[in-house]
Amino acid sequence: MRNKIISIVTVLAMMVALTGCGNAKTTQEGNANVTGAPEAETSVTEAETEAEESTSATYPVTIEHAFGETVIEKQPERVATVAFGNQDVVLALGVVPVGFSAANYGVQDESGMLPWTQQKLKELGVTEPNVFQDTDGIDYEAVSDSNPDIILAPYSGMTQEEYDLLSKIAPVVAYPKTAWTISTEEWISITAKALGLEEKGKALISGMQDTIAEKIAEHPEFEGKKFVWISFNETDLSSLHAYSPEDTRCQFLYEFGFTYPESVSQYIKEGSYSLDLSAENADLLYDADFLIGYSSESAYAAAAADEVLGEIPALKNNAIISIESGTALSAALTITPLAFDYTIDEYVEKLAEGIGNIQK
Repeated sequence: MRNKIISIVTVLAMMVALTGCGNAKTTQEGNANVTGAPEAETSVTEAETEAEESTSATYPVTIEHAFGETVIEKQPERVATVAFGNQDVVLALGVVPVGFSAANYGVQDESGMLPWTQQKLKELGVTEPNVFQDTDGIDYEAVSDSNPDIILAPYSGMTQEEYDLLSKIAPVVAYPKTAWTISTEEWISITAKALGLEEKGKALISGMQDTIAEKIAEHPEFEGKKFVWISFNETDLSSLHAYSPEDTRCQFLYEFGFTYPESVSQYIKEGSYSLDLSAENADLLYDADFLIGYSSESAYAAAAADEVLGEIPALKNNAIISIESGTALSAALTITPLAFDYTIDEYVEKLAEGIGNIQK
């Protein structure tokens, strides 16, 4: 595999040959930067979109994000995505990306795609999607070769440098404020706005909310329960890793009526999406009714047997939800619309099982 991370000098030299596409422009603190990408053949150019908006979207559209704002002059026709899961939101809106990043977690085969992504592509008649093999870093050359007129990454952890380099290829929509923190609703809304498919985005959100409402009705015991999404290291129980209440995984659980204990959230720095705790301040977890995370059942058992950690009520009650790391379900908990449809029943069943152990 060729090196995916190329130097700024190499990227800039490559961009000299690019021709303007004219669909959008990116503005970052008043500094306009308009470039395009050369025509390139891909296997999805004949299946770029499935459906049209019932009403015409009004352009230009401006989307603010962590690195400034992107002004989209007209409806994009060639959409590329980078980072985890962004292609799923585009696909759920009926648009086939001209290229997207390989999934770097939970993949069970050599495709670089999770099962729900493959399923949706099949529904849209795409047999050879253009998957960027960029799990070791953004493949700028592959992104450029896909000839996009917009690059979407509202869920990502891209740096300013990566944003600047991608912007030499096409206008970029980055994350709103903090890396890797966005609600599924906001994720869909931003993507739909960029693509001129806002009504379709609203319908997608409404459908998910209807399903969640059905699940809540089936499980009234969920309401008000406090959780912490945390990982235990079986070989080093002194180190505990908790996700921020702003993390996408946590935000999705709020939809079911769950809450995050203030005792933990107040220690998480603004702008961070995780917190490293320790056995010494394990008492911060005492307010949690249940714990959820990617730790193995043996790791939870080791924590429960520990003299200090074993005092955490949720561990005492075995009110834990273990999501096996590296599985499709573990990858689905960064909730995209496609992952939601594929795994929601399994996920709710696991939640109900763990919460059933809470001692009233």
